[in-house]
Amino acid sequence: MKTLKVGDKLPNFECINENEEIINSNDFIGKKLIVFFYPRANTPGCTAEACNLSENYQKLTDLGYQIIGVSCDKPKSQKNFSTKFGFPYPLLADVDQKVVKLFGVWGTKKMYGREYEGIYRMTFIFDSDGILERVIDKVNTKDHTNQILNG
Repeated sequence: MKTLKVGDKLPNFECINENEEIINSNDFIGKKLIVFFYPRANTPGCTAEACNLSENYQKLTDLGYQIIGVSCDKPKSQKNFSTKFGFPYPLLADVDQKVVKLFGVWGTKKMYGREYEGIYRMTFIFDSDGILERVIDKVNTKDHTNQILNG
């Protein structure tokens, strides 16, 4: 699977969020956008990453960024995750894996010697023209905002 590269355009997508509302990539035209992909809601690493972005939400929005999180969890799981931690940004419930495949973040992973299919933890940063400026493929879950801001 081909992962998006710097210079690529924001893919056209439509997906429901934690409230089962439709989120469309066109909603972000003219806005800077951070799209972070995480393997599973309410797991330690995913919680650390999402909370770090939430704690720094104002700093990121002051710089003009919109934020969306994406995993293949069901809307109910995303809703529980969002409610539990009070996330100020939407979480997409990509249960059919369309968005993760468009971004190229779905594939074979290994853990404890076992291979399985899943989401790669990655973040994509788009400018206001929808052009990919940066890809973070080695996410520091506890300090992700600084990775985004300081390259």
